[in-house]
Amino acid sequence: MEVLTIAKFDHQLNEEICDKELRVISEDGTQLGIMSAEQANALADEQGLDLVKISPNAVPPVCRIMDYSKYCFDQRKREKEAKKNQKVVEVKEIRMSPSIDTNDFNTKVKAAQKFLADGNRVKVSVRFRGREMAHTNLGEKLLIDFAEACSEIANMEKNPKLEGRFMAMFLTPKKQ
Repeated sequence: MEVLTIAKFDHQLNEEICDKELRVISEDGTQLGIMSAEQANALADEQGLDLVKISPNAVPPVCRIMDYSKYCFDQRKREKEAKKNQKVVEVKEIRMSPSIDTNDFNTKVKAAQKFLADGNRVKVSVRFRGREMAHTNLGEKLLIDFAEACSEIANMEKNPKLEGRFMAMFLTPKKQ
C-alpha cells in the first residue's frame, strides 16, 4: 500500500541548523534576538521544543522555537480542510442536431437547467451532418434560443462558434 503525504515540509530542525548567527523567535512570537545556533538549540532543549529554521534566505536566518510535530499536524489538518471545502466545477455537455423537435429541445433545456443548478458549466453543441453544413445559421439560432431558455439561471460565457462540424457555446451558472 502506498502512503500519500498531504503536506511536504522541508524545514531544517535542531542540529541540522549550522549557521553562525540566527535571529530567534520564541514560541509566543516575541523576538529573543540574534544568537549562535548552539545557544538557540540549548534554549529550545530547555523548553522541550524544537528549533525550526523558518526563513533560511534572510540575513541572519530566522529560526523559531516551536513544537514541530504539532505544527506539521496543524498544517496537514488545514490542507485537508481546504481540500474538503473546494468544489470541482465540471463541464457537462449537451448535444443536439439542427433538426431537433420541440419536446426534445425542452427536455435538453431541463437537463441543462439541472446541471446549472448544481453549479456546473454546460457546453451546448450542435452537430451538423452532410448537407446540414450549408445551414449553420439554423444551428446558431437553435443555440441562441437555448441560451434564452436558460437565461434566468445562466449566462452565456461564449457565443456560438463553429468548429469543424460542431457549433458550440458555453453557459455558466449565475452567482446567487
